[in-house]
Amino acid sequence: MSSTARGARARARTEITAAIKDEARRQLADEGAARLSLRAVARELGMVSSALYRYFPSRDDLLTALIIDAYDSLGETAEAAHAAAADAGAVRRWSAVCEAVRTWALGHPHEYALIYGSPVPGYVAPKTTVPAASRVGLVLIGILRDAHQGPGLAVPPLAPELRPEADRMTADLAPDLPPETVAALVAAWAQLYGLIGFELFGQFKGVVEDRDPFFRHAVDRLAHGVGLGDPR
Repeated sequence: MSSTARGARARARTEITAAIKDEARRQLADEGAARLSLRAVARELGMVSSALYRYFPSRDDLLTALIIDAYDSLGETAEAAHAAAADAGAVRRWSAVCEAVRTWALGHPHEYALIYGSPVPGYVAPKTTVPAASRVGLVLIGILRDAHQGPGLAVPPLAPELRPEADRMTADLAPDLPPETVAALVAAWAQLYGLIGFELFGQFKGVVEDRDPFFRHAVDRLAHGVGLGDPR
């Protein structure tokens, strides 16, 4: 086979793969991840199921691809926000990343629900999703690392009974940071996604109406909680 023919075949495969993912995302929006069906995707694209299986052998393979794409899109957004605020202080960089994560989630609600909503029954995410899923966390760790190596961190308190778990998390996630900081970061990470999830899935309705300043205030408190100076 000539290089021209191989290139054309590769382009065709890329285009068909993208079309399958686009249709699957449409179904996620309409039906939810639990009802995603390879047969339904194939039908909407005018393909026979056996042809689609050559691209994604199972529903779980397609879900995994969508999950990795969502994590990568979110990670790229967080990394771009951090790069844009590179000359700012640690608190401002932290806030920029958190605000970018929220903006992405509000613009991609169904993809956010896929990666941070209810688990899909019967689906277990493989380890191949971990690098993409780690991207936002690595940006936040980098901000803390810069502060720890530069101006310094206000190391938060840690209850004695949490020391073994904090030491374990530190060894796994950021061995060059104090265990107190890593434990606080994991809590802040969970709270960040909790704030966004409450807003996205309607739990703030009738409770928090002016959500932009509320989110900024909460993010400042999270920055303070991990030791990045005083909140604004």
